[in-house]
Amino acid sequence: MTIAAPYHVIVEGLTHLFEREDASLTALQDVELRIGWGEFVSVIGPSGCGKSTLLRIMGGLLPPTAGRVSLGGHRPDEAQRHKEIGYVFQDPSLLPWRSVVANVRLPLEVNRSGHDRPPDGDPDDLLDLVGLTRFRSYYPRELSGGMQQRVALARALVFDPSLLLMDEPFGALDEITRRAMRYELLRVWSAAGERPKTVVFVTHSVAEAVALSDRVVVLSAAPGAVRAVIDIDLPRPRGEEMETQHEFLKYEAQLLDLLREPIAV
Repeated sequence: MTIAAPYHVIVEGLTHLFEREDASLTALQDVELRIGWGEFVSVIGPSGCGKSTLLRIMGGLLPPTAGRVSLGGHRPDEAQRHKEIGYVFQDPSLLPWRSVVANVRLPLEVNRSGHDRPPDGDPDDLLDLVGLTRFRSYYPRELSGGMQQRVALARALVFDPSLLLMDEPFGALDEITRRAMRYELLRVWSAAGERPKTVVFVTHSVAEAVALSDRVVVLSAAPGAVRAVIDIDLPRPRGEEMETQHEFLKYEAQLLDLLREPIAV
């Protein structure tokens, strides 16, 4: 996919309703969003505000009720066909009977369609990128939770996508591992070289959003709408020591205040 659009991700008038026999639930309403090429954007908001629904619509896994999503000038299903979208979820979903390298290689074995796109990533190179070369022959049961998520990240990068969608990927980890993993993710993201990845990252952790992001999108309670978009003007590269600094804590407090504010009616 060539960079033919000023923004990588454009969300316009996005509304989504979940229909039931007895009622309907509006998960998202009139969401508007622009994300630049190579940006790292986190999405936060109250539980049930539609964060994961937004990510699924961006990735072409769920059609919106109204509005549209454009990924580099293409519909999400077109971007999917061109292998331009990588997914990482809270559950790494590794196949227990396959080794680490075989799990990373799996998408290459089951889905080879696509055209007009860069060459696929080499599984061994990707394992080196995420620091798991010496564990290539291990099985998921032999890995820690953080290591399993690094395998899932390598697998998501195997088609060298331009867009990485991450839905609470560190949510099941203990706090120490989770904190370390966010800086591991930044290291991998910054190592993308000539093909930088745009990342949309859903999280419940305000500190995580500040540490990772160029901008943080705050959604309102359901039905989810964009309440604020906060630029995070902190220098890169970033490390754990940043989380005790005054500017970091100011951003964290600002976002927490936005999450606490009652919705105007």
